[in-house]
Amino acid sequence: MKTCFITGTDTGVGKTTVTAGIAAVLRKRRINVGVMKPISAGKPQKSGFKSADVELLSKAANTSDPADLINPVFLQLEASPYDASKILQTPIDMPLILSNFKKLKSLHDILLIEGIGGLMTPITRKFYVADMIKAMGAPTIIVSRTLLGTINHTVMTCRICKDYDIPLKGIIINNLDNTEEDITKKLAETIFELTSIDILGTISNIKDYSLENISKQIELDLDLKLFIT
Repeated sequence: MKTCFITGTDTGVGKTTVTAGIAAVLRKRRINVGVMKPISAGKPQKSGFKSADVELLSKAANTSDPADLINPVFLQLEASPYDASKILQTPIDMPLILSNFKKLKSLHDILLIEGIGGLMTPITRKFYVADMIKAMGAPTIIVSRTLLGTINHTVMTCRICKDYDIPLKGIIINNLDNTEEDITKKLAETIFELTSIDILGTISNIKDYSLENISKQIELDLDLKLFIT
């Protein structure tokens, strides 16, 4: 797989953690992996990368790619890209995003792209994250969690992928909420039953979010063959 877009059923489901963990494991296996966060939003850090998420992704991949190549659009407001761009009066430069995507793709054997929010997060009035994935032509993995409501959100996300003809490679269930193992197992079975999309693994609850611990848990819990074949 040359590229993989990692999206989520919603914001806050652990997309950055999952993407960083996968990048770190692939790099450990001496695979030339690149990372991209096309759009990030929030308060800038006082030093280093503007976005903490982008800094973690870059560190995980051990890449020397510049920050503005990895993250071409940074919006200094915690809001959807569309709302933030209106409030800040800053247009979203999609041609720049797609140009950076092509460049990063040419520099690396595998490129992991982390989205912002869910598939229907608006970038502009008539252009959503799903449209961006479609423009990139990237196969996609969905990150979900174990809270009540996850089945609804996951099924809807899968249906949006189908509507947009986005190739869907699998679902990762991130147990952020430390849900009981038997409930999590049943959840995975039900999601597969309803969607027929492979469950790539369930990430156990991580208490210490160091990059080393994240990558160890990813290696234990996920089937990473998908990323290297």
